Amino acid sequence: MIDFHCVIVAGGKSSRMGEDKSLLPFGEFNSLAEFQHNRLSKIFQKVSISSKNNKFDFECEVIEDLKDFDEFSPMVAIYSIFESLKSDAFLISVDTPFVDEDIIYKLFENFKSDVSVAKTDRLHPLCGFYKKSIHDKIKECLKNDIHKLNFLLKQLKCDVLDFSEDERFLNLNYKDEYEKAKKILMEKR
Repeated sequence: MIDFHCVIVAGGKSSRMGEDKSLLPFGEFNSLAEFQHNRLSKIFQKVSISSKNNKFDFECEVIEDLKDFDEFSPMVAIYSIFESLKSDAFLISVDTPFVDEDIIYKLFENFKSDVSVAKTDRLHPLCGFYKKSIHDKIKECLKNDIHKLNFLLKQLKCDVLDFSEDERFLNLNYKDEYEKAKKILMEKR
């Protein structure tokens, strides 16, 4: 078990899905958020969920976005997370249910800079370890109305780990991806 705070980022608009994907049923759980919380609690000492508000029907700690921001933005989420936490954190998007323990441990073992993030054919900013010390850089980005995490990462010292592209990084943005993920989960059982 990793003695680290894991935060599941679940406060997006889910506009491509057409409904709040964090609340969609997944596996034997009432929601994707509960599925993620359950499985990640077996890897990390502490697991919280970042969201605009507490919309969840299970026992969990929710870190709400600061009320100063109306935007649905991962940058706002990370800023709010580090305003709340007194520690570094592992951040993962709620819609990546197959990022496994192997990936997480490799990222953890290589966490020597400001950030340690996964990369396949593209960077996965919401699959990585972040130091709380980057808080001022995030604040600066938000002050300049910059919400792109890739922009932030270019300002930091990053340990980028390459992983081969496979279903472990499947991101559930659309209904067909959600249906595919449910089938993959059934096959794994």
